[in-house]
Amino acid sequence: MALPLEDNKNDAASPADDSRIKGNLPPKVKHMLDSVLHELMARPNVFGAAIGERIDITEASIVPKVEESSRSEARVVCEVTVAEDMLNPEGSLHGGCAAFLIDACTTLVFLAAARCAGVSATMNIVYHAPAAPGAKLRIVNSAIAMGARIMSARSEIWDDTAKRLCVTGVHIKMEPSAPKQKQKL
Repeated sequence: MALPLEDNKNDAASPADDSRIKGNLPPKVKHMLDSVLHELMARPNVFGAAIGERIDITEASIVPKVEESSRSEARVVCEVTVAEDMLNPEGSLHGGCAAFLIDACTTLVFLAAARCAGVSATMNIVYHAPAAPGAKLRIVNSAIAMGARIMSARSEIWDDTAKRLCVTGVHIKMEPSAPKQKQKL
């Protein structure tokens, strides 16, 4: 997929106002992240599109690593409100929906840090507490490591309404190699 790195503010499919995104990344990068998120979710038959189009990026930054201040990491914060189409039969945020949110939002971290989205290799998820319908979720994502082929990020899904941590996850992606040419027999 080609990433929209050019500033296409006049494009009708582009998000309306990237200035709402806080953080120290350049406006062009914030616009690219917002555009990629909304272009991916604008396809009507894509899994999770109705949920994904409601995700709002609120912050995109490069910040010093807490453990090693001489190094930096990408951080992207998103928000979404728990709606009926996100619930499990018990009436709280579905685990599969939480995994989808982690996948979508950590991908933005990879784009912010390395301008590549990669493909998922693994996701490890821990469910801590339920999130009720109407809860405002804050999804805090940060890069762990960005290698030549392997990238990893962590994600925390917070229920801002109840002030508690609901889900944590680690997402590992890789940059796939080019397809090999088949030999003619």
